[in-house]
Formats: sequence, C-alpha cells, structure tokens
Amino acid sequence: MAIAYDGGVKVLDGESLEELADFPLDGFNRLNPAGDGRHVMISTAEGFKVLDTGAWTYGGKHYQQEPAMTDILFPAVKPGHVVRHDGKTVLFSDGTGEVTIFASDDLAQGQPETETYKTAEPHHGVAIQLSNGELIVTIGSEKKRTGIAVLDKDRQETARNEDCPGVHGEATAAGEAVIIGCQDGVLVYSNGEITKLNSATEYGRIGNQAGSEESVIALGDYKQDPDAELERPEQVSLINTQTKALTLVNLGASYSFRSLARGPHGEGLVLGTDGSLHVIDPESATVSNSIPVVGAWEEPLEWQQPRPTVFVEGHIAFITEPATNTIHAVDIESGEITRTASLTATPNELTAVTG
Repeated sequence: MAIAYDGGVKVLDGESLEELADFPLDGFNRLNPAGDGRHVMISTAEGFKVLDTGAWTYGGKHYQQEPAMTDILFPAVKPGHVVRHDGKTVLFSDGTGEVTIFASDDLAQGQPETETYKTAEPHHGVAIQLSNGELIVTIGSEKKRTGIAVLDKDRQETARNEDCPGVHGEATAAGEAVIIGCQDGVLVYSNGEITKLNSATEYGRIGNQAGSEESVIALGDYKQDPDAELERPEQVSLINTQTKALTLVNLGASYSFRSLARGPHGEGLVLGTDGSLHVIDPESATVSNSIPVVGAWEEPLEWQQPRPTVFVEGHIAFITEPATNTIHAVDIESGEITRTASLTATPNELTAVTG
C-alpha cells in the first residue's frame, strides 16, 4: 500500500499495515496503481514518477523486497488521470493534452516503450484504451470541456459526442462499457456507440465514477447545485450500461470524491461523512449494509486537503482516518474491522497494489 502525506509517500505492508518505507517528496502528490500489481504512479510537479512497492507473487508464494523510488519518469505538464485497463496504462497530461500509453507489465524492465497521442487542445481530461485498440479521449480546452471522441487502433476518429458539458472522470463496467461523466448526466460507450444518459435534474453533475468488471452498473456521485461553493450531496447515481437507465440512491449522509469504491462482487461502496461505509446493491438500488468505521467528518473546502479515503483491494476496504492518523482494514462481506494501525503522518491520498 502507498499513502501520500504532506512531505512524502509511505509504503505499508497490506497484511500487517506496518510501515515498510518512507520517501520524502515535496508538493501535493497524487497516487494511482500502475496496473502491474507492483508499481504505483505518483503525479508530481515534474510528471509521473514510478514507485516500486517491492511486492510480487510467483509460484503461489508472496515476496517482498525493499520498496524503492525508481528513476522511471514520464515527464508531463500538470499530470492528471492515470487509467489502467486490459494490460495498458494510460496517462493524461492536462497541461499539453498529451496521452501516453504503455504496457503495464513493462515497468518491471525499466522505462517502457510508449505510444503518444495529442488532443487538439490542452484540458483537464482523461483517456482509456480498450482491448480492441480503440482509444477514448475527452474533448475540451482550458475554458470548456464538451465530450469525447473515439479513435480506432490507427488513431482515426470513428465517433464523437459533444453533448457532455464539463466532462470529467471515467469508469469501465462489465462488457467493457465505458462511462464518462457530464454536468447533466453521462456518456456511455459500448458496442461501438455513444449514448447520452440525462440526469434527473437540469443540473446533475456526475464527475466521479467507480466501475467493476463484475457489474454492468457503474457507481457515480451526484451534485445538483451549480452555485454551491462546495456541495455536500447525499445521493449517489447508478448507471446501468445495458438498460441505459440512471437511478439515484439516498444515503442519508454526504461524502467526497474519495468516498467511492466497488466491492469484490460489484457492490457499490460509499464512505459517508457519518463515518460508515455504505454498501449498495446495484441491482436493487438499495443500501444493504452500513458499517461504522471512522468518526463523523466533514469534507474540507479545498479538494487537496486530507479527508477519510477508501480504497478496495480484493475483499478488503482500506480506510484512512486523518483525524486520528490511523488506517483501518474492513472485511466488506462480514463488516468486521480486521485491523487498525497508527500512522506517523496525516494520510491524504491512498492506493494499493495486488502484489
């Protein structure tokens, strides 16, 4: 596991939650799995750096060597989203609009060979490559983001939709259906077609999504007040990529963009400001369980500030609690907190790799 704090990144053992290494690193650093089960991508001021957690499995045995900050760097201006899918890792540079694609497993051999593609204008965007080689990229500029384009394996455009104001975020559901968020709904790309699903309200922003290969239904946030300094929503959205239906679920508590995750069987998971991990059955669109984990909290006004964060690996939901500098491991199915560990710094971003 990797945890970013103000001044560095810590690596923890995923079983014991003991600290294995601490790497000083200035600035606000974002974390994502690299896609190979071992490395972590760190979005830094100079680009995407690669952290080796040192964890891997071979022949049914688990190995752990000393974690290391590698010299692998993908230079980027305003490094943004990191997307992993079908063995490919895709990086997006907001400052240039450049998309960088490489085989995730190549990181084990050092700096990998890459393919690049540049969007028409720089913007806060995202891209994902599908198993057939298609590349889905967002369309936008520094002033306005409007939709997505689909490129074939030769990078020729085959489809586009610009009916998606404020396009943000992505998720992939079962059957390789891709969901992209808008200020008034979502775009769904599946079977070669882009479909717009409208929100239930005139302004209904779905800017963060979580997908699962176990479910055709994606989980999203849902905000309805375009004038709020910081809206604290108490509803989440469920996007059915087969029926093309969008359903809202009431939680009874607000949440943040770091609150959404998926369980091992496709369950929707939302870490609420009431301190509970709410488990949603996506088929019935109901909350099936609420597991108390942390103390009640309030989302800070600045999005870079620490707040309780959830990240799921296998059957375990790892949840940080900045107020107490602790991390909890929760068995999603039993609802039991299996382990809690103290941290020597206030946790901010959180990610994990399979080993």
